[in-house]
Amino acid sequence: MLSFIRWDIDPEIFSLGGFSIRYYGLLFALAFIFGYKIEEKMFKSEGLSPEWLNKLWIYVAVATIIGARLGHCLFYDWAYYKDHFFQIFLPFSTTNGFRFTGFQGLASHGAAIGIIAGLWYYSRKISKRSILWILDRAVVPIALAGFFIRMGNLMNSEIIGLPSDLPWAFRFVNAHGVDDPLAPRHPSQLYEALCYLASFGALMYLYWRTSAKNRQGFLFGSFLVLIFACRFLIEFLKENQEAFEASMPLNMGQLLSIPFILLGALLIAYSATRPPLPPPRKR
Repeated sequence: MLSFIRWDIDPEIFSLGGFSIRYYGLLFALAFIFGYKIEEKMFKSEGLSPEWLNKLWIYVAVATIIGARLGHCLFYDWAYYKDHFFQIFLPFSTTNGFRFTGFQGLASHGAAIGIIAGLWYYSRKISKRSILWILDRAVVPIALAGFFIRMGNLMNSEIIGLPSDLPWAFRFVNAHGVDDPLAPRHPSQLYEALCYLASFGALMYLYWRTSAKNRQGFLFGSFLVLIFACRFLIEFLKENQEAFEASMPLNMGQLLSIPFILLGALLIAYSATRPPLPPPRKR
């Protein structure tokens, strides 16, 4: 029988002057590195241009950061940022001296919207392929990125779960904004990370072992249903991220997940009514 797990990880790996390297930033970077390598293998298997790949990941990286940042500021903390607008764009803190922090506050729903917008532009200007064709291929490694990012949240002791007496509950020693951080809690970040990892495995199977990639919208729709259904359910085990959510029957994360789940289901149904694309011609 496991006992409660004491989670007392310093989120900083090291600090030099006003610059620090944090686990979250490292894991965020690893998400893009592994994502690029996976997408590179996918593109090679279809005989696609390496130039497309390089530009694709520039668009994904920029769209992810902008979308995630705006999503947090608009959906979760607009009451503050409407009066501190320029702080939306500052990756540092001036409290107690200048200190680089990265963007504190990113929202996965905003990232999803940003990626869709960025890849729509990419499909128009670069690949000249349909937006669904691009999204079907981009979301496979993006699911893995979700795993890395939630592990970063775990290292930060943030987005923690509700109190629990389960033997694997965590005591988040460094948690902020809760009444009793030493109370055993659901490791909701870990739950979500493992769900995203399983979703990545399912999408990899569909891409490599089935003809799913030839049915436009199927992989993207499956991604939306898998990722955001997991998010919706795990939110029941999380502390609310913002005070205004306390009076809501469903929190903001759940409300924002519902449209993505419905869109995913519609795309899966749509893909079943369309003739499959011809298999890719290898160069």
